[in-house]
Amino acid sequence: MHQGGPAVAGIALCLGALAACGGSSGKGDAGAPASPPTAEGTTPSGATGAPEGAGVKTGALRGKVIVIDPGHNGGNASHPSEINKQVQIGNGTKECDTAGASTAAGYNEHAFTWDVSNRLSRLLREEGAKVTLTRKSDTGVGPCITERAAIGNRLHADAALSVHADGAAASGHGFHIIEPIAVRGHNAGSVPASLKLGKAIRDAYHSGTGIVYSTYLGEKALDRRDDLGGLNLSTVPKVFIECGNMRNPGDAAKLSNAAFRQRIAESLVEGFESYFS
Repeated sequence: MHQGGPAVAGIALCLGALAACGGSSGKGDAGAPASPPTAEGTTPSGATGAPEGAGVKTGALRGKVIVIDPGHNGGNASHPSEINKQVQIGNGTKECDTAGASTAAGYNEHAFTWDVSNRLSRLLREEGAKVTLTRKSDTGVGPCITERAAIGNRLHADAALSVHADGAAASGHGFHIIEPIAVRGHNAGSVPASLKLGKAIRDAYHSGTGIVYSTYLGEKALDRRDDLGGLNLSTVPKVFIECGNMRNPGDAAKLSNAAFRQRIAESLVEGFESYFS
């Protein structure tokens, strides 16, 4: 996930060191308004894999309204003027969205987040949750980070998760959760619940995937930020997850593997179950 400064050659690409979605330096959290969010209870076309049920169903998710935000979008890189436009994030401005990171082999973050988010949404729906995705395909542009937050707010979501993978220096590896810092007049009321959600997702992800806590950012895989519009503007409990570092060979091998992405989705379901239990 790339959140930050001016894009190279006018395109907000997140391939530099410490420049993935929500990562260490210079990452934007989310392009121009695009396709409407996926309707509740439906599965977008284009998803890959055929997930199976995750774990023992506890009933904790039944009826819960959950928003899953797949970071970036496949058309972002070819629409620099749209994704680079500045939007208000509650305490300043930020790019509307960014293009995201990629592995050395060319597996793009937007494709990774789309695949994981669809696997996750299917599993959540199997357990009775009402799930909405913030974008309906991996070929569009955006939506802007402001709209990504607004979707959860309009639905009065019980929880929201933004799915990303970092693009930090190749020497760093592991995952981390990005939690919000209170921004006056915006997200202050939801921050305590967001911190609870962040810890639940962290513990389940670490246990379920075996991926280590980030070696380059955060404390015990928890990082708190107030420069991401997707968190600053969210009035519902919301966190980001950087599922690993796409520039690190070991992490990249895992994130590029379909079976492992299924494992990621199953682990995230466990995190939501823990949060709601």
